[in-house]
Amino acid sequence: MKKRVIAIVGPTASGKTALSLQAAQMLGGEILCMDSMQIYRDMDIGTAKPTREELALVPHYLHSFLSPIDSFSVSQYEKMARPLMARIKTPLLVGGTGLYLQSLSLPMDYGAVGGDEAIREKYHRVADEQGTGALHALLEAVDPRSAARLHPNDVRRVVRALEVFELTGVPLSNQKMPDAEDCPYDFQIYALEWERDALYARVNRRVDQMMSEGLLQEVKRLREQGVPESAQSMQGLGYKELRLALDGKMTVPDAVTLIKTRTRHYAKRQLTWFRRDARVQWIPYAPGKPLAPIAERIADEYGKERK
Repeated sequence: MKKRVIAIVGPTASGKTALSLQAAQMLGGEILCMDSMQIYRDMDIGTAKPTREELALVPHYLHSFLSPIDSFSVSQYEKMARPLMARIKTPLLVGGTGLYLQSLSLPMDYGAVGGDEAIREKYHRVADEQGTGALHALLEAVDPRSAARLHPNDVRRVVRALEVFELTGVPLSNQKMPDAEDCPYDFQIYALEWERDALYARVNRRVDQMMSEGLLQEVKRLREQGVPESAQSMQGLGYKELRLALDGKMTVPDAVTLIKTRTRHYAKRQLTWFRRDARVQWIPYAPGKPLAPIAERIADEYGKERK
């Protein structure tokens, strides 16, 4: 029987942290961060990290371990998360980074064709020097079906698809592809489903709360620490816009308005991503509704035998 793993996903500001804490406490579980921004140190307010009190409630992993100066890839996340999933008795993956979930949901070996390190290095150089869009365009030219399925930022699998085509002359989309059934884990995935207007209103309130908690000062400290504007961490929502304000390129109020707009757009993209995943169980939710019954449902379903 496959080991069962709970994932709590969904758009930003939808209540993933609060729900996961209650579910983890009921199950005696441990939480693995699945958020591509909460991995950075000294970036607490703008990434909406759990508080110190919340982190103390249950064990957490893959939070705040990376310098804001450093870059981090999906494949690096996969290499760190998989051993933790294997070791932890009841792991809960929590976050809205769909590529992270995808990397853990499929086998590491993508397709039956062997590998060629030189070919991989060649395509990784394309991504580094010309960007992920240029790499994805190469795949679209030889395997449009795989290109349509793979996100440009999923560099590892785009490279793998190009590698398979170069080695065999046959598009990866024409070969036997792994799917969720081939995964060594049984994923039990949940998301809170909000009315769109209510979610967007919550996004706006959260941005205002971040500003009142000192987000501008957090961004200023990072700049003073020498974190460059080009750093991967500085592309995160809130940080990029407030850097512009600190550099005098826009006013702070205009930056806040832009953060709200871009965060709502990001939430919409996350919804689109996760709705494509048929495994996700969407649980209707409204502001003020208690989360305990939902956490109890997750715990109850986790405890039931699966066929």
